[in-house]
Amino acid sequence: MRQSTRSFITLAAGIAAAAILSAPASSQAESKIIHDAEHYVLEAQHGKRWAKEDAELEQKLDALEAKHGTKPNIIHIMWDDTAVGEVGIPEIQSVRGFETPNMNQMADQGINFMRMYTEPACTPTRAALQTGRYAVRSGMHTVSFPVEYSGMDAEEVTIAEVLSDAGYNTAFFGKWHLGDTEFSYAHNQGYDEAFFTPYNQVPSMWIPQAEAANIITGLYPDLYGEDKYDIDMSWQPLGQVWALEGTKGGETKEWGPPPNIENYWDIETEAQRRTLQFIDKSVDEKKPFFIAYQPIAAAFFPDPRDPKKITANKNMIQEALVKIDLFVGELFDHLEAKGIAENTLVMVMADNGPFIHFGPRGMVETLYRGGKGDFTEGGVRVPAIAKWKGVIEPDQIVGDILHVSDLFTTFARLGGAMDGIPTDRVIDGVDQTSLFLNGDGFSRRDYVMIYQGPNLAAGIKGRFKRDWKNATPGLSKNEFYDLYTDPREKTGEMIEQFHIKSMFNRQRARHELWMEKYPNRPDATPGPALTGIANERPETRQLYTAPVDAKKLPFTPQELGNYPLPFSESDM
Repeated sequence: MRQSTRSFITLAAGIAAAAILSAPASSQAESKIIHDAEHYVLEAQHGKRWAKEDAELEQKLDALEAKHGTKPNIIHIMWDDTAVGEVGIPEIQSVRGFETPNMNQMADQGINFMRMYTEPACTPTRAALQTGRYAVRSGMHTVSFPVEYSGMDAEEVTIAEVLSDAGYNTAFFGKWHLGDTEFSYAHNQGYDEAFFTPYNQVPSMWIPQAEAANIITGLYPDLYGEDKYDIDMSWQPLGQVWALEGTKGGETKEWGPPPNIENYWDIETEAQRRTLQFIDKSVDEKKPFFIAYQPIAAAFFPDPRDPKKITANKNMIQEALVKIDLFVGELFDHLEAKGIAENTLVMVMADNGPFIHFGPRGMVETLYRGGKGDFTEGGVRVPAIAKWKGVIEPDQIVGDILHVSDLFTTFARLGGAMDGIPTDRVIDGVDQTSLFLNGDGFSRRDYVMIYQGPNLAAGIKGRFKRDWKNATPGLSKNEFYDLYTDPREKTGEMIEQFHIKSMFNRQRARHELWMEKYPNRPDATPGPALTGIANERPETRQLYTAPVDAKKLPFTPQELGNYPLPFSESDM
């Protein structure tokens, strides 16, 4: 080992040990959590202040629990592919030709987070939310499509598992997108109730209507003439699974008939119905609840039941945002009617930036450069708003950094479930309860590591950003950005930012050396697809059962399933 590497190991370990050993008693639960190495740099500087804040926060949370009789309810809503500025800022909406009055009102009555960072794409962000870990750590760093034969490992601990152990009712409705293996189903990952699409919603559009609209090229026999040269019948997956439903410890069922455009929209309606129903059930049981509702957004073609455009914009994502907004208004009315609005945190956000690369119309940059799949701000900075009536101060615009993984740890803190967070792996999410309840300037993070697939693409530290992906090995060039003076990352700097080069080098060294101590899963965990379905259709079995005699293959299915597939940029 090179001397420099040994020095960095010593530095990382020393900082971590010092921070943990010096942590005040009130923050011992947090200190048991293994965070990314960068967190210990901050904890060593601010640990005493954080401990004082934590003591005050505990008093406030205890008082709220005494007032309402339960821990707070948490509702998290996350949809697809939306740029910062599209939601929560009516001044921008006025020139974009649509409005979301209910979510705009949320921003007026709560917090509008201006530096909420996610992963660059759907599956990675959803994995980070569920586990509190960068997606690269769980192997869920690549967007999944059917038939995937893989999913999030059963050993990953989800926020549903953590909150369930603390007495919460938990439910997931909508776009799961974390695998098609039985162990990866949402109700097998800690949720009491689940109604979900196992992978991307796009495959559900492999239907004649979508093809006719030239939305996506899929595989549907009615659309193609017979091809005498098509001799491999295992190549075309037919009979796509529409949605699954299940309960913790119970059986899994396929929901609805085979996919069609009407049922594509029905799944959104059903998810919203179940969300309200689950609230009612939990109130009747006098139990706190956590609901993750992730709209499939239905953003790619119009609702056939009501095809009339409802926005001046007329594009797909804006039409979808308005319909999601209508449900947000209905949701808040429901919370008020049930008398639990003051004991419920509601948060809405997007999963990544707009689908600007070959995506549908309306998916455009708004404030920042880039979009879905990019490590520029437009790809990983998203709209995010939180409201908690009577608890979160209204009309806040927050410039602090937070990452989607922070929600895992923050929700655990609010639910009194910090002891349920695993301590045998790195948890990237930091407790941001102080930011939510105290407001701007109280974040416990000033850094983000941005991955594209398994590759570290960029690092952020405060106002500065370093492009690792396009840096030339052995040279220093214009790979540094000041996000205050150049928020669209148009002009990289070197001379002006030479002083931050070594700091980013140390940040990366700490991060990667920590990964050596706590290795990542290389890829999503392989396994048989779409098993354990009680009411399995013949088309479903055909989907994942190739007409091949495995005994005649030169390798076993297990060998094939365990083979690490090559990564390419098309996977992002």
